[in-house]
This record gives sequence, structure tokens and C-alpha cells, in this order.
Amino acid sequence: MTTQTNRRTFIQRAAACCAGATLPLAVTAPVWSDKPSAASPGPKFKFSLAAYSYRRLLKKKNAKDGRDAELQLADFVDDCAKMQLEGTELTSYYFPNPVTPEYLRGLKRQCFRLGLDISGTAVGNDFGHPPGEARDREIAALKHWIDHAEILGAPVIRVFAGHVKPGATPEAAHQLMVAGLEECCDYAGKHGVHLALENHGGPTSTAEGLLALVNDVQSPWFGVNLDTGNFHTEDIYGDLAKVAPHALNVQVKVVVSGPDRVKRPADFGRIAKILRDVNYRGYVVLEYEENEDPREVCPSFVQQLRQAFA
Repeated sequence: MTTQTNRRTFIQRAAACCAGATLPLAVTAPVWSDKPSAASPGPKFKFSLAAYSYRRLLKKKNAKDGRDAELQLADFVDDCAKMQLEGTELTSYYFPNPVTPEYLRGLKRQCFRLGLDISGTAVGNDFGHPPGEARDREIAALKHWIDHAEILGAPVIRVFAGHVKPGATPEAAHQLMVAGLEECCDYAGKHGVHLALENHGGPTSTAEGLLALVNDVQSPWFGVNLDTGNFHTEDIYGDLAKVAPHALNVQVKVVVSGPDRVKRPADFGRIAKILRDVNYRGYVVLEYEENEDPREVCPSFVQQLRQAFA
């Protein structure tokens, strides 16, 4: 075969390749969904610790004399890293007042350098107030904390619904809570932050009460902060299972208690199954509320959670 034939063959093959490349391709646009498909692999759980677990160490020893707390949030973050956690949950109650952008960025830098996500943050709010100054303050405070969460890079804020005020009907209070949550969700979505409603007494003390709010609040930035220790019913785990499909964040207590309020060890394995069954893929946050020193006992509970969720 001559050199000219080789060149001709090469040109013919190259032309064929180019012609094929110009043919229209059957391209299917990806369809995004916030729900993993049934074919998705099982969730790989990540673990965090709520700063509320350190509440006695992070609060001032004596509010009257103004002495400093035993620990600061930076110390709590260091402890989360020592426990080999993937995240840290920074409860708003333990931030300095006022909270400055510089302080927030400093915490964010510390977490990044330690390999920790800020898995979320948490506020205390009450949207059961009727229109007026008290309600306006509650809504403004949550919006302000949404700004803080955006700086921190916290993807979710634990929120409350509130309580029915004297003289108000449960139906009227429900509408007030829905309206407040929707207004704040609209603001949160513009900042890339989710709001997660906790089962925390009042109208949210039962699965049915919580789901009534979940079903009425219309926002893609809204979901549930599932607290495993806050249902005190005859069927605690059944109620957790009802709510679990809506969970954006999960806080695990080390005990549960039914109507008798007698504390019993939480069944971590059963909680893991509930979350696995709904393909939950968010953080599992230990929130320790018992009497032992959290710095001593939380590492052990973290390991128990990892084993149960493995």
C-alpha cells in the first residue's frame, strides 16, 4: 500500500467520524428531585452534636454577676472535632450578643479547618402571637437569624410553631403559625436556608398536630426537625415513623418517655430503621439532655449511634 493510499484512507475515515459527530444526539434533560429514588443506595448517615447538649457549660454561671460561661462555642466546636463528628449544630442561645458577621465568619473558619460541617442551627420562636409588636419581633428575629445562617453556611434552622395564646382558638392560632412560617420560609428560601419545624409541645406535641402544620405550610424550604424524645404518647416510635418522611434534620435524645413520663433508654436501632425506611439522608444530631457531664458521656453516645446506624 502506497503512502498516498494511506493518506486517502486516513482522510476518508476522519471525514466519516466528523459526519457522525454532526448527527443529532438523543439527549434527555436531567430531572432533579429532592427525593432519592427507590433505586438509590441506602443512606450513609452523618453525625453531629447539638450545642444545647452543653447548655449548662455554655450559659453564664450567674446571670446577675455576669461571669463568663465555663465554655464558649469555640470550645464546643473543638469537642465535636475530637469526637470525630462530621458536623456541629450551633444553637443560637449561646452566641454572644450582639452577633457580628466577624464572629460568624470566625466560627465558620474554625469549623472548616477542623473538617466539620455546620449541620444546622436553632432558634426559639413563637408564632402564636396575634398581629402586633410581639409577633413582629418574633418574625424579625427569625429573619435576622436566617441572615446569620447564610453567613455560617448552615443549611437548616430548627424552629418552633409556638403556643395558643389566652383567648385564641386553636384554629386561629394554627392560621397564625402557618402564616408566620410561610413568611419566614419565603425569606429563608431567598437565602438558601431551610426551616425545620420541631415537634416541641403545644400544637406540635402529637404527630397529627405537627403534620397539620406541615401539610398547610406551602414552601419547598420547609420540613420537620424530628426530635426523637418529644413525643410522649403510647406509640412513640409509630409517631416518629409518621413524621419521618418530612424530616430535614433529626435530633436524637438518649431517652424516651410515654404518657407516664418515665424515662427509658431510646432504641437507637429502631430509630435508625425508621430513618432508613424513608431513605433519610440528612444529619443525625445527638441532643443530650440528661444530668451527666456531656463532655464525658457524649463521646460514648456518639459511638453507640454510629454502631446502631451502621
